[in-house]
Amino acid sequence: MKLLKTVRADPSDTFVFGHAAEPGEWAVSGAFAFAHLNPDALEGKARAEFRAGFLGLSSLGRSTLAQVVDADVAERSAATELLAQQLVDHFGAPDLATARIAAGEEIDFAAELGQHPAGMLIAVSRRFEEGSLREVFRALTPRKATGPIKVFALARSGAGDEP
Repeated sequence: MKLLKTVRADPSDTFVFGHAAEPGEWAVSGAFAFAHLNPDALEGKARAEFRAGFLGLSSLGRSTLAQVVDADVAERSAATELLAQQLVDHFGAPDLATARIAAGEEIDFAAELGQHPAGMLIAVSRRFEEGSLREVFRALTPRKATGPIKVFALARSGAGDEP
């Protein structure tokens, strides 16, 4: 089976989000964390977390990207238990038995997102639309590292033209 783990491609998560997930944490969408909030009232880092953050299960931090990884039954069980405990400790679940059911559903959803080859990166875009929370997930093929990724490059288009 496959699940998701947080990834930190660069340090941007540490200043974009209020609390960044550590690389390599089990991850879920984490949209449930926004269920009690008014998305229109979110600003700054909280808004960035809502719009594009996976939830890291150990730290409850956010990650822009999650990576599909192979997992065994024991790892899936451990991730479910960790999330269940976090739901009780931080999200108001009434008891561990109830939290395990909700955690199982979140892990099942993460496993559905993980139906890509191991190593594939997943990004989320989240918005509130017509009274409902909408999530869109994109699968991204990781590029082989050959040096820094250049976001902007200048090139001359012709002799005498400005770059």
